[in-house]
Amino acid sequence: MNVLLPPWPKTPPSYGGLILREFRVDDVPLAMELGEDPYVPLIGSLPARPTPCQAREWVERQRRRYDEGVGFSFVVVERATDTAVGTIGLWLRELSYGRASVGYSVAPRHRGRGIAGEALGAVTAFAWTIPGLHRIQAYIEPWNHASRRAAENAGYRREGLLRGHQRIGGTYRDMLLYATVRSR
Repeated sequence: MNVLLPPWPKTPPSYGGLILREFRVDDVPLAMELGEDPYVPLIGSLPARPTPCQAREWVERQRRRYDEGVGFSFVVVERATDTAVGTIGLWLRELSYGRASVGYSVAPRHRGRGIAGEALGAVTAFAWTIPGLHRIQAYIEPWNHASRRAAENAGYRREGLLRGHQRIGGTYRDMLLYATVRSR
């Protein structure tokens, strides 16, 4: 179900040393790097070890997410160097219910520096500008301590364990539900 999305942000969302921007054709190297990670291709549409053509097609799919009514797909960029270091999405399929979900990934060579937490802070601040949005959810595998820490650092709280919730790599896996709600 497509929803009517709010306008694309006139000012790119930012937090700390990061900016979130639209995908561009020159983000193919980021896609290639993310595709080398053993986990990232399991959780989305990016093929494992993509060819340049497959990486370009994935970038184009990200560029269409907004027009398709799915949500906002951003590249995470270091403000100081203009280096693309990861991706984050704000998915609004349930906006009519006041809910959204987020998903993020950081390129392997940029991990361990708090990038995911800052990107989540930026996308969350942007999300609260959307009228009618009350709750943002993140689904994280229990073993992924870095992602759990990123969510907690961005103000998300762990709400529970969803057993066999999501199919990843051909197997239904447990997911931890993290969420934040709009302040009254």
